[in-house]
Amino acid sequence: MTNHTLPLALLLTFLPNMTYAADAIPDVVLAIHGGTATQVDEADRPFAQQMRQDMEKALKAGHAAMHKAGGTSLDGVEAAVRVLEDSPHFNAGKGAVFTREGQNELDASIMEGRTKKGGAVASVKVIKNPISAARAVMEHTPHVLLGGRGAEVFASQQGLEIVDPSYFWTERKWKQIEEYWKKESDAKKAGGTPRVFDGREAGTIPSTPFVDSGRATQDYEWGTVGAVALDSEKDLAAATSTGGLNGKMYGRIGDSPILGAGTYADNEACAVSGTGQGEYFIRLAIGHEIAALMKYKGLSVDAAAKEAVGQITEAGGPGAVIALDAKGNFTAPYNTPGLHHGYIARDGQVKVMLYDEQ
Repeated sequence: MTNHTLPLALLLTFLPNMTYAADAIPDVVLAIHGGTATQVDEADRPFAQQMRQDMEKALKAGHAAMHKAGGTSLDGVEAAVRVLEDSPHFNAGKGAVFTREGQNELDASIMEGRTKKGGAVASVKVIKNPISAARAVMEHTPHVLLGGRGAEVFASQQGLEIVDPSYFWTERKWKQIEEYWKKESDAKKAGGTPRVFDGREAGTIPSTPFVDSGRATQDYEWGTVGAVALDSEKDLAAATSTGGLNGKMYGRIGDSPILGAGTYADNEACAVSGTGQGEYFIRLAIGHEIAALMKYKGLSVDAAAKEAVGQITEAGGPGAVIALDAKGNFTAPYNTPGLHHGYIARDGQVKVMLYDEQ
């Protein structure tokens, strides 16, 4: 394993946008994220308030699912993510972004830390709650990942709710893809090389790295959603759901349905859910990397998550993770202007932080 300690230490000196709490938050039983955030826009204050309400609702739903008779951490993360998928305010389920072709393609995965079983679906267009389909793959097939039409047929056979693709349309995300198309068209007219996708504005491929002056920048929020939980049996679980990148290529699959990349759970270490540009999470195996740093280098969940996000930064990408260890210590480092996240503690305290709130 490559030792990134010195480069990361140097990076932290020059990255004012890197947000690291001094210590992990203790006694957390369930935590969620609603994606990385741009700087707050005053016009978006009402939208942000709706996001906060939905995140509080998700935390309470997950907590209730964990505390019902026989409830587990898996129940908690699935219930929390379902609420966020049903909200139009995140890039998952109802609020998913559009591909270059103007469609919504959804990915999701779920994993539990005791046996390390997991399930995932990718590039689905008609499953109302992809996270429940991912759990069904885990529990009712010998497989881990089903994609496209096969995943949709399986979900229907399992009795999961199937919707018309128009269900996922929202005006906010449609305006984003229209802006993408316009900028791509303008770039072509200007003789530039159009970007295929990268989650930023469409235009010409930049000659400089994505991280500019120590800040990972983006035009749109990555509203990928995720949850991590620790139940009374000390079992960890993680779940992630997304619509992917605005303007992504048809059939593109990111890190969210890839165990070990955007989602990971290991009772000997931690549960992780990530958000950002998935290509970096896949290449660096971020979810597994955090667990490995804890197991084999003896790092705390806080230190391991920070080092992993530092690796994303070194590679030139934007990213964030939420991570919870087997003792209930929670951390949420990010290298973007902000991260929508929240948690519910063992005593029932609920806290939601939007943008760069701490």
